Amino acid sequence: MANVTIIPARRKADKSTEEKSTALRVAAYCRVSTDSDEQATSYETQIEHYTNYIQMHPGWRFAGIYADEGISGTNTKNRSEFNRLIEDCMAGNIDMVVTKSVSRFARNTLDCLKYIRRLKERQIAVFFEKENINTLDAKGEVLLTIMASLAQQESQSLSQNVKLGVQYRFQQGQVRVNTNRFLGYDKDEDGKLVINPEEAEVVKRIFREFLEGWSYQSIGDHLAADGIKTAAGSTYWRGSTVRKMLQNEKYMGDALLQKTVTTDFLNKKRAINNGLAPQYYVEDDHEAIIPKDIFMNVQEEMQRRSRRRGTTGHFISGGKYALSNIVYCSHCGETYRRLTWSPKGKDRIVVWRCVSRVERKKKNLSIPCYSRTVEEELLKKVVVKAINRILPDKKNFIRIMKNNIREAISQRTQKPVQALDAKIKKLQGELLERVKQKQPYTDLTEQMDSLRAKKDALALTDADNREKQRRINVMMDFLEHQSGKIAAYDELLVRRLIEKIVVFDDHFIVVFKSGLETQIDL
Repeated sequence: MANVTIIPARRKADKSTEEKSTALRVAAYCRVSTDSDEQATSYETQIEHYTNYIQMHPGWRFAGIYADEGISGTNTKNRSEFNRLIEDCMAGNIDMVVTKSVSRFARNTLDCLKYIRRLKERQIAVFFEKENINTLDAKGEVLLTIMASLAQQESQSLSQNVKLGVQYRFQQGQVRVNTNRFLGYDKDEDGKLVINPEEAEVVKRIFREFLEGWSYQSIGDHLAADGIKTAAGSTYWRGSTVRKMLQNEKYMGDALLQKTVTTDFLNKKRAINNGLAPQYYVEDDHEAIIPKDIFMNVQEEMQRRSRRRGTTGHFISGGKYALSNIVYCSHCGETYRRLTWSPKGKDRIVVWRCVSRVERKKKNLSIPCYSRTVEEELLKKVVVKAINRILPDKKNFIRIMKNNIREAISQRTQKPVQALDAKIKKLQGELLERVKQKQPYTDLTEQMDSLRAKKDALALTDADNREKQRRINVMMDFLEHQSGKIAAYDELLVRRLIEKIVVFDDHFIVVFKSGLETQIDL
């Protein structure tokens, strides 16, 4: 039988173990969740308390205070002192952490347990003073799970209370906007929006250039070229930035509240409010930079451009050149595109060609278009000739356009809109009353949505009529002040006056934005 020698267990002590057995290195973690004066006092009190508490405890050696001020406990992402505490624990500099309660340590159960277990693996205890829990005890983790879950529910309840408070302010029409990245406005001492004159000029320019036919990105490129910065301070303008500005109702003095909502109170994730929560629309909340009629003209133009799609499937919008997306093929209805040709033995020339011809191979079109290619110089001559053709008979054209303006004015929708506003206001009062009494209000919101849709439709119709008036007035102003024929092609004049040019095999049709049109033969 083999001999078995029992080697008794004995712990090899090193310096750190000896130090640990004689003096436990204890650190404290403190946190207050707001920046108010009252909480700041609590913050200072906690630091003083734990400094004395650790130093007076026999067998403990003070290892420092880690304190986060004015930061939420629902996640540890932005709690720099907490993260530093964990790093020091992992580095072996701390043997025990003391904190006031589970809710001070974390209000997120998952985060709380994750860090407790990481520390427990290193035999580092966390002591919660209020609950009298030591995480290295046998019952510690069971109790901790219960307490952390209760803390998370408390945080969720607080989040709900905050939401209700925000909704109440919205119901009262109290608008709060962060102007740090909002071009055109600042805040006064009461938090109300006030116009920033210098930035407002940039906003007006963006709306004006869009109505003149420029694309979102072209407008951005112009601003960047002139050294104008975005609200975020960038010298590069994205087309999407320009588009969002053109859609922002605050520039016409109104405010749509609760565009986004918090979908997860733990990680503070927000999402676009597509029916997840009520929204509130406040009219005439602050001074407008853009008049309502011009703002609505822009919305109509944006919709018009989004509806314009060529036969090859590409969207038609404003472009870099004045002729971009206003030159049409008479055969297939597609727009013309600007190209540079290099004929053999000849200088490079700029031409315009039907998109369906250019992309027939890429789009695999079964019936390609064989419309004519037009040199850019010829198109420019056609434009100059069309404008000069209407000048000799400008008195007659002005008379016709004045009649068109009167017709547009007669179609104004002011009274129907006022009637809809009265109905919406009445329903709004009923809705607020139901909200206070915690009664269902879905039927009222559906009625209000329907009325708002009708109001928006009327507003767009009215904006369309105003846009017609504006275009006619631009044409009349040009005719009245133009003493003689124009001598050369002018990009800005084309953007102001020309709606479209249709290319036929032997002639062109030039349509002006005022509704006038003329035929130019080859």
